[in-house]
Amino acid sequence: MNKIRIALIGGGGMANGVHYPSLAAFDDVELVGLCDLVPSKLGATAERFQIEETFTDYKQMLEATSPDAVYILMPPQHLFAPVVHCLSQGHHVFIEKPPGLTLHQIQEMTLVAEKHNCKTMVGFNRRFIPLMRQVKAIVEEKGPVIQCMSTFHKNTPDALYYDGIIDVLTCDAIHAVDALRWMGGGEVRGVASDINSFGSDRENSFNAIVKFDSGASGYLCTNWAVGGRIHIFEMHAFGISAYINPDVGGSAVIHSSEGVKAITTVEAAGTDANHKAYGFYGENRHFVDCIQADRQPDTCFADAVKTMDLVQEIYRNRID
Repeated sequence: MNKIRIALIGGGGMANGVHYPSLAAFDDVELVGLCDLVPSKLGATAERFQIEETFTDYKQMLEATSPDAVYILMPPQHLFAPVVHCLSQGHHVFIEKPPGLTLHQIQEMTLVAEKHNCKTMVGFNRRFIPLMRQVKAIVEEKGPVIQCMSTFHKNTPDALYYDGIIDVLTCDAIHAVDALRWMGGGEVRGVASDINSFGSDRENSFNAIVKFDSGASGYLCTNWAVGGRIHIFEMHAFGISAYINPDVGGSAVIHSSEGVKAITTVEAAGTDANHKAYGFYGENRHFVDCIQADRQPDTCFADAVKTMDLVQEIYRNRID
């Protein structure tokens, strides 16, 4: 296979913790350049991953390294300009969630990507958690999903993301929204929602019922004002039910006519390494594989538009 030349923008926690360790392990990837404005981050990250070319100007990096793809791992308020520039130069692009501040931004980025025939991907890692993928396959062996639930709670009632520039649902709980779309397996037909503020002036609880054109019913349950971080998913098909805690150390319990079966995150991933068991390795492998195969990733920008649109539908269809 051809070596995919990848340039990197950003030397922060997610970059060093999960994405670059994954890329560095791939035989068909060459890390050709790194850009960051903070000298300490730039030097430490470059040394760790043995990246010879370092820059503080991403446009200079693109000119000097001629990459096939670019990882842009930046806060959402800084994403739009570098993403559009990279796409306009014909580079494939990977970004983390959220894919921008607004639905409009991801729509515009999608248009530029399509114009320049670029592969794109948003890091919705829940879809790539080995346990989630294994359980979904087991459930769908019995038939299509008819009911699913995405639960995500935290104990940060007054959470302020990037100094308040973006809301809880769009920035963080969007993981639960995207996972619900993935489990539901179809386009969204209708939404009804209940949104509340508990212990805060900001809205921090988002609940919704989603009807998919597949016939499945989806339920979103998020609350940032409860006892702690709870992260649970359900998938149900005719004659089978699965309850999944995909966090490292968690497990899935599957009920069917064959009995009750449990699978741990470590069993599904074959390791307890966080970047593999929690889906980051898989999503990065997926992006590179899609470039090699000349096809769009499952969580491409066009698909992310649908997740961002569902976020907006949850806001638009709230119960008064």
